[in-house]
Amino acid sequence: MNRRARGTRTALAALAAALLLGACTQAGTPAASASSAPADSSAPADSSAAPGPAPSAASPLPATAPTPQGLLLTADFGADTVTFVDPERGAVASVAVGRAPYGLAVGADGRAWVATAEGLAVVDIRTRTRVARIPYRTDAGPVTDGEYRGGGMGIALSPDGAHAYVGVNVPGTTGVLEVVDTATRGVTAVVPVGRRPFDVDVSADGAEVYVTGHDSFDVTVVDAGSLRPRRIEVAPYGTEGGLGSWLKPHYAAVRPADGKLLLPFGGERLAVVDPRSGRTTVEPMTADTHQHGAAVTTDGRLLVVGTGAVEPGTGKGPSLTVRSPDGGERVYPLQGPHEDVAVSRDGRTAYVTGGYTRDGHWNGITVVDLQTGAARRLPAGARPLGIAVL
Repeated sequence: MNRRARGTRTALAALAAALLLGACTQAGTPAASASSAPADSSAPADSSAAPGPAPSAASPLPATAPTPQGLLLTADFGADTVTFVDPERGAVASVAVGRAPYGLAVGADGRAWVATAEGLAVVDIRTRTRVARIPYRTDAGPVTDGEYRGGGMGIALSPDGAHAYVGVNVPGTTGVLEVVDTATRGVTAVVPVGRRPFDVDVSADGAEVYVTGHDSFDVTVVDAGSLRPRRIEVAPYGTEGGLGSWLKPHYAAVRPADGKLLLPFGGERLAVVDPRSGRTTVEPMTADTHQHGAAVTTDGRLLVVGTGAVEPGTGKGPSLTVRSPDGGERVYPLQGPHEDVAVSRDGRTAYVTGGYTRDGHWNGITVVDLQTGAARRLPAGARPLGIAVL
């Protein structure tokens, strides 16, 4: 355990009250069971089209032109929009989707599903219009923005595109996973999960859904058929400090080789979770930085976004870790904090969002050559968090 791990353990108890005001903590009451509606009822969808703003002046694409493949799509936490981004030139167009969008997922049918504070938005990526916004069945409190706002956070689609799974944060208590039928655009089930569901992932065969509970130190494994949840604690440093701890899970990635979950902690430890047995093994990491977003390439490389030191002098700055399947790592420095990451289809380029859930965010993405580490910043969107390659 290095200096930061030792320092965190000894200082957390004394600093818990102050850390509760920090970016990765959640002020609130002890965890309680989230109430849910009957699992077989559907919420009505607002299916009215809601065209977004016209393309920016830099865009040569008229609003009705088909969207080219290879563009990026970002969820603009600071602007209630998603933004289409050319990875060479920057923003192409923005579409209004709802308050404080967080995560997004893109289906093979040409639609993007965006988790906002006020509902699940559906965007036609060909025409760049919002075609629906589906209200959550769960009462997540007032519609607002900011790091601890209620509403949708992590989101994923089933491999066949039939279901969207969105983690809904309910401030002050446990969250839920809402299951949406993508054909009818209705919520078909609500499943209790951990606190502040930062991330949602799905197994390659679609049989299981994995929900990362940031403030409850866990992953909830949900059987996609029975919808029965099963909690796995993921706390390689322990749960000391509770809500005031910095050493909590954020994002996970499903390893292609064996379906295990990869959850980075602090640039020091990688929790490798077997969702079937519930066992966790820990492997060393080298970036020594607070870590958020994670993604895997088709050849099994793990990309992890480092946001910077938790406290001055107790870690290194922002970075992107590229970890090979054998555990070897290259750590590329980034300019300023970032949040999430997506990878190009050829596996050569990473796109890292500058939004960040804490202070220090910026309005754009960093494009990183995964072979050389060469990076360039590209202005795009407003505090972008989630990102996908179209």
